[in-house]
Amino acid sequence: MQTEIIIAGFGGQGVLFAGQVLAYAAMDGGLHVTWIPSYGPEMRGGTANCTVIIGDEEIGAPLVKHPKAVIALNLPSLDKYEPLVAEGGALLVNSSLIDHQVARADVRVVYVPANEIAERLGDKRLTNMVMVGALLAATGALDMQVVKSALKAHLPAKHHKLLPANYDALDEGAQIAREALAQAV
Repeated sequence: MQTEIIIAGFGGQGVLFAGQVLAYAAMDGGLHVTWIPSYGPEMRGGTANCTVIIGDEEIGAPLVKHPKAVIALNLPSLDKYEPLVAEGGALLVNSSLIDHQVARADVRVVYVPANEIAERLGDKRLTNMVMVGALLAATGALDMQVVKSALKAHLPAKHHKLLPANYDALDEGAQIAREALAQAV
C-alpha cells in the first residue's frame, strides 16, 4: 500500500516542514518514504510544495502524477492540484485563504479554517499542523501518535516548548476533518 501526498502553498506557511514531519513519522514507524521539496527562489511569499510518498514496500519512483491526497494552503495551489487528485482521493482546503468551492465531485473534500484555528491556538505558524491533523484523519496515512512522537523526536530541543501547541493543532485539524467527513456520508 502506498499513499502519495502533495502539500502546497506559499513560502512561510510551513509547507516543507509539514512534509518533513510526515516523512520522519513514516520512517520512525518503519515505513518507506520519499520527501521531495520544491520552492521558488523567494525566501517568503513564493510558491512552495512538497511531495511525500509513504509505503509499506519500496517506493519505485518519487514522482506523483495523481496523488491520493493534497493539502492546498492557498488558492494558486488549489487551482494547480485540484485536477490532479486521484479519483476517490482527499483534497484538504485551507478555507481561511480559499473562498471558493471545489468543483470535483469524485474526491473527498475537507474545508479547514486552518489560519483561524492556528490564531485561536495562539500562533499563526500552527496552520500547517492543523492541516496535517486534518490529512491524518481524512486519509489514515499515519497514526496520530506516531506523528506526535516524530515531532518530539525531530524538533530541536530548544523548540520543545512548542510541542503542546503543535499537538493541539494536530488534534483540532483531525477533529474538523472527522466532522466534515461524517457529515458528507
